[in-house]
Amino acid sequence: MSKILIIEDEESIADLERDYLEISGFSVEIENSGDTGLKRALEEEFDLIILDLMLPKVDGFEICKRIRENKNTPVIMVSAKKDDIDKVRGLGLGADDYMTKPFSPSELVARVKAHLARYERLIGSNVTDNEIIEIRGLKIDKTARRVYLNGEEKIFTTKEFDLLCFLAQNPNHVYTKEELFQNIWDMNSIGDIATVTVHIKKIREKIEMNNAKPQYIETIWGVGYRFKM
Repeated sequence: MSKILIIEDEESIADLERDYLEISGFSVEIENSGDTGLKRALEEEFDLIILDLMLPKVDGFEICKRIRENKNTPVIMVSAKKDDIDKVRGLGLGADDYMTKPFSPSELVARVKAHLARYERLIGSNVTDNEIIEIRGLKIDKTARRVYLNGEEKIFTTKEFDLLCFLAQNPNHVYTKEELFQNIWDMNSIGDIATVTVHIKKIREKIEMNNAKPQYIETIWGVGYRFKM
């Protein structure tokens, strides 16, 4: 049964959405405040999130941004604001859909089903050998953009994943910080190479058992980093 989180401060609307979704066979949780909704969205696993734009404490834009930094969970943003700029901004932050209130609950259910089906096709598609990298208990699923260590999923931000994937696809090759910055961020590295160091540190915290003796990403002093095969 797919699990859905509704983050909506108008309780009557949230209850109506939940009723229609539960009748359609979904498991539904509700949060009426932005801060608690964000906390659950990041700490728990949901198959889809229905996110109101105007929320107390933390607004929908910030919640969507934070979710996208950590997860690929489908997000449907809903709002009473009809301005195109809000729709463009919401979709630009990573929302999968944008619905303007008032809308038909049956239309919401239809869109939820469509987005869940699309997401399930994406992560359940047949993956060719070169789209999954497995090394000593570390599994990098390039298609689903997920990382597992000894069967346990580790949550990566977009750039952390891109950096890990790039290094793992080019094992035993030593890259300077400047080269990594140019490849992952596609920008001039002047003044910004510290970003690479920070991201390597965060990646190691998630996949290395002992940072002093890393088994995956090795520091080549005075040069850069390499992924050990």
